[in-house]
Amino acid sequence: MDDWLHDRARTMRREPALCERRLWAILRDRRLERLKFRRQVVIGRYVADFLCLRHRLIVEADGPHHDARAEDAARDEWLRGQGFRVLRFPNQQIENRSHEVLAAILAAVNEKLTRD
Repeated sequence: MDDWLHDRARTMRREPALCERRLWAILRDRRLERLKFRRQVVIGRYVADFLCLRHRLIVEADGPHHDARAEDAARDEWLRGQGFRVLRFPNQQIENRSHEVLAAILAAVNEKLTRD
């Protein structure tokens, strides 16, 4: 399963969804407050859309295929158990209100900094 999952992540990096491409344009190359993000990262048996490892923050772009809320909840619970925080944003919000998405990401980072 490991090889399959890594191959899937590689394919997802090569062929991102439109909203993932838009969000990556903002997060890549430390463009957002010098935060280092990676995309389509394998964590356990899951692939995270975007990961800021330093702050243990995962950002997910939820498209129309994310109707399986119970699966997402179980996945998020497992990731939280590994010490990650998960932020989920619907594609529509990424497309139409990206400033809200970026503000939420920065708030999550700042919240962790004030706790530590």
